[in-house]
Amino acid sequence: MMIEIPPSDVSSTPLILVAEYFKVLSELSRLTVLDLLKKSGPMNVTEIAEATGLGQANLSKHLKVLTQAGLLNRNPSGVSVYYEIADPTIFELCDLVRERVQNRLVQQAQQFDRYSLFE
Repeated sequence: MMIEIPPSDVSSTPLILVAEYFKVLSELSRLTVLDLLKKSGPMNVTEIAEATGLGQANLSKHLKVLTQAGLLNRNPSGVSVYYEIADPTIFELCDLVRERVQNRLVQQAQQFDRYSLFE
């Protein structure tokens, strides 16, 4: 994923790069692949496709994006290519987001309980 930055937007470059990084993580299939590889270790395309149910063409597209973003390493081995997590800090970020979502859901449930129609 190559990002072209217009000369007038040099001051916003860091924000553009952060936005692109979050764009990579905004796809459920990519998060599924990351989670799978975190749990299983290196896998080839066929193994990932079987475990996720993603079609090979679709999966290959997602693997390319994840690799270009620096989240996965691509390691050829014979006739297969194995993918593995390149940047495990991604899971710290995912955990922070998961915790925030969980806290927000708890707060919403508490607010909902306060406005019960049947009290």
